[in-house]
Amino acid sequence: MTALGFLSPGPSAADDYPRIEQLLGSDIRLDLVRTDRPAEGVEQLRLAGVEAVVWVCADEGVAPDPDTARNRLRDLATTAGTPASSTPFAFVRAAREIDATTVAVSASGTPQETARFAEFLRAGGLEVVGDTGAGPAEATVGDETADGGETAEGDEEAGRGEETGGDEEAALLALARAADDPRARAVLLPDPDLSTAAHLPALEAALGKPVLTASQVAVWEALRLTDRRVHAPELGALFTREPIVQV
Repeated sequence: MTALGFLSPGPSAADDYPRIEQLLGSDIRLDLVRTDRPAEGVEQLRLAGVEAVVWVCADEGVAPDPDTARNRLRDLATTAGTPASSTPFAFVRAAREIDATTVAVSASGTPQETARFAEFLRAGGLEVVGDTGAGPAEATVGDETADGGETAEGDEEAGRGEETGGDEEAALLALARAADDPRARAVLLPDPDLSTAAHLPALEAALGKPVLTASQVAVWEALRLTDRRVHAPELGALFTREPIVQV
């Protein structure tokens, strides 16, 4: 069993992690702890026996410069007693993994937060050819009443669930398209609160290129830190790279 730990300052698409765990196979466990203070939450993960820790964050993890961010991760790794990383670094490494040195970034945060993240990517050697903040999905992704309307009387619960899922996927696609650029070899959605795991194949098919999201790259990064490779195409192009451990 490979146990992987994740620290989050907010909701961080908590429903994504059970879904991803199911897709990865029975010998991988994903533990998510919500905390505003990584040093405090990491103790819970350490006691759970995790082999790597990833800080799932947006603007909080982007220090004024990469060296400062690395120092923070060293402190986190020392506290955890395991390798540690964060989603900003994970996005850089994941983009390189799929040979996407030119990327577009679309976030539901402020333009300033998005610009700061884009600068972090550039410092990591990536070219950012499109970026946008406060995207169209800001108020809709993950909001079951996003359209403000009511379902028709007599609708089945399953039908309402399918409609919500369709709305969520449409909002994610609109967010991704808002920043996409023909030159970009991948589109990045860095908001950790977006639930994306169920929609990755559809998003990639619609855009015709890889899509990288916070929960997806966080899990990939944790696997990388433990020298695991898992072939799970349901999680997008990032999880179809060789060498693999077939599940």
